[in-house]
Amino acid sequence: MASVSGSDDLFDTILLADNRFRGEGYQEGYEEGSRVGIIEGRSHGSLHGAKIAGEEPRRVTKPKVAFYYGFAFTWKCLLQNSTDAKASKRLKTLESLISIIQSFPHEDPTYEKLQEDVERVRAKFRQTCSLLNVPADFKDCVNQSGMSF
Repeated sequence: MASVSGSDDLFDTILLADNRFRGEGYQEGYEEGSRVGIIEGRSHGSLHGAKIAGEEPRRVTKPKVAFYYGFAFTWKCLLQNSTDAKASKRLKTLESLISIIQSFPHEDPTYEKLQEDVERVRAKFRQTCSLLNVPADFKDCVNQSGMSF
């Protein structure tokens, strides 16, 4: 009888090896996937965070959040003492753009509505440019060769 139970244990070991190896393989794959996922996630986040926060050299025609803020702040300074009838409406639009940008969660990489808010900023920027009679696309200004005074 001892030989029968010994062969049963050997048989059980062989049958259960598939489950054991599947479990070990799953665990190894999960750990490797998690490690690679973190590396790829950081790389992806850095790339897209940089696109949102600043200007990409190849895509100067699509300025980003930092540019919008500087643009709005500069125009606000230029128009704040204006007596023009349209200046009040322009200033309100500029202040709205500045407010949206200042409430933007710059330091929260997990912010779920990031793309929606970027689109809101872009739309407000285009509206502001329209009110100021300024082209929203600056590629003509950037592509000029040299500067003149």
